[in-house]
Amino acid sequence: MKIEKIINNNLIQSFDNNNKEVLIMGCGLGFGKKVGDIIDQSKVEKIYSLEDKNYSNKLVELLSDIPLEVIQATNEIVSYSKYSLGKKLNDNIYILLTDHINFAIERVRKGLLFKNKLLWEIKRFYNHEFLIGKEAVQIIKNKLNVELPEDEAANIALHIVNAQLNSSNMDDTMGMTNMIQNILNIVKFHYKLELDEYSLHYERFITHLKFFSQRIFRGNEIEDEDTSLSEIMKEKYKEAYKCAEKIRKYIKSEFNTDLTDEEMMYLAVHINRVTKQT
Repeated sequence: MKIEKIINNNLIQSFDNNNKEVLIMGCGLGFGKKVGDIIDQSKVEKIYSLEDKNYSNKLVELLSDIPLEVIQATNEIVSYSKYSLGKKLNDNIYILLTDHINFAIERVRKGLLFKNKLLWEIKRFYNHEFLIGKEAVQIIKNKLNVELPEDEAANIALHIVNAQLNSSNMDDTMGMTNMIQNILNIVKFHYKLELDEYSLHYERFITHLKFFSQRIFRGNEIEDEDTSLSEIMKEKYKEAYKCAEKIRKYIKSEFNTDLTDEEMMYLAVHINRVTKQT
């Protein structure tokens, strides 16, 4: 590949073997070079695809302003996240997480610490992502000699969750986390009990609520297929349905969304199991 444009000493633009525009990062990759020179493959650390023009402009602007070591640390964190989760992540994470980590480091160096109000919820609902966030904090400490607080592990976890949802809207991700907590509170207050957070039924309920919250925020819904089954379950799990009705009212009030009978049935089944009602 040849150099098409030099952004700075560590960042250049080129075209790959499929003639697609790419952004290439590497320490000293552009130093002393000129357009048309062959790219030194031994210095290449990361290649970013630039198919989306809007994404590419944001990426070029961001990476040209942020220290190379911060970009390198973020790339390592993203790679580790993909490996640990065994999933693909939305490419927007390279923009959003790099920007966030750079800003977080600047705040810490100035002695400005911000609390994550969702720290407790993130630990419980997105435990895997939170553990990745803790590893990310360690990577930053090792590479940049900056010690970020536990709250930042939670912030990084939310960015990872966001990338899994194929979204660039962090407000939605935080909103979904709040929704899950509010629904759990409704269940606990209705039954006047604490839920066993280590039970398999609780874990399955949380998983259901994650997908449930995604559907609400995306405007999707489960179609009613068998109303007769819904009526049978309504009779079988009377108390769970009363609780589910409270959740229905909450969703209608806060998100102006009506839950289908099918969705109510699934909620009631999970509520019955997680509260150990028979």
